[in-house]
Amino acid sequence: MRTVAVVDDATVIRESLPALMPRLQFAGGWATIEEMLAARPVADALVLDLHLSNASQPDVRQGVAAIRAAVSEGYRVCVFSQEERRFVLAACLAAGASGVVSKSAPTAKAEEVITAVAEGEVVVPPSVIGLVEVLVRRNSLTILSERQRQVLAGRARGLTYAEMSSQMHLSESTLRGYWAEVSRNVSEHFQRVVPSELEHALGLGPGDLLEYWPDPDAATAPPAVAERHAAPWWRLRPTR
Repeated sequence: MRTVAVVDDATVIRESLPALMPRLQFAGGWATIEEMLAARPVADALVLDLHLSNASQPDVRQGVAAIRAAVSEGYRVCVFSQEERRFVLAACLAAGASGVVSKSAPTAKAEEVITAVAEGEVVVPPSVIGLVEVLVRRNSLTILSERQRQVLAGRARGLTYAEMSSQMHLSESTLRGYWAEVSRNVSEHFQRVVPSELEHALGLGPGDLLEYWPDPDAATAPPAVAERHAAPWWRLRPTR
């Protein structure tokens, strides 16, 4: 059984997840990333909400800043959020998150994704798969083999492994292996890409992604500077 910690400003989330996800063992729940890092729980993964600022804790780190703080301390992060914008979710991967799952997903699906992250997998959210396919078509992401591209195209269209197996004449386990490689490559690619490259590939205006994309200079900057770099993320509000 894998052990996870939870950082979410909603008390009901922190207290209900252990009962709703019996396949996981919970090391504890905290309202802020600062409290969690002070406690230093031993966990295979950290379940992290993107939006942690509220009236009672207006100045806490959240978004990219919280992800990077956890990753820098050795935690595998699974983002658990109502956020739906695919650029923002891709930015979570760029900041070092190993997976993303929506709070609107069925509980069993959320537990499956969190467990996969705890076991060392990278889980690319469905909404980002379509974004990745666009990058591949426009030759912005060229690190995939032909088979990996075929699997990506199938996943982007919602095909099951069984359906892809029938079409491609490959076993489901082989296809799952290809997808695991695609997920790792995509995560690594996002961690290297800069906003201008992505904006150019997608036909966006210069600076359109600056509110969302992690600033590489903030990763090694002193805390005060890093917080200023992360400030745009603090102004984000979840998509309801």
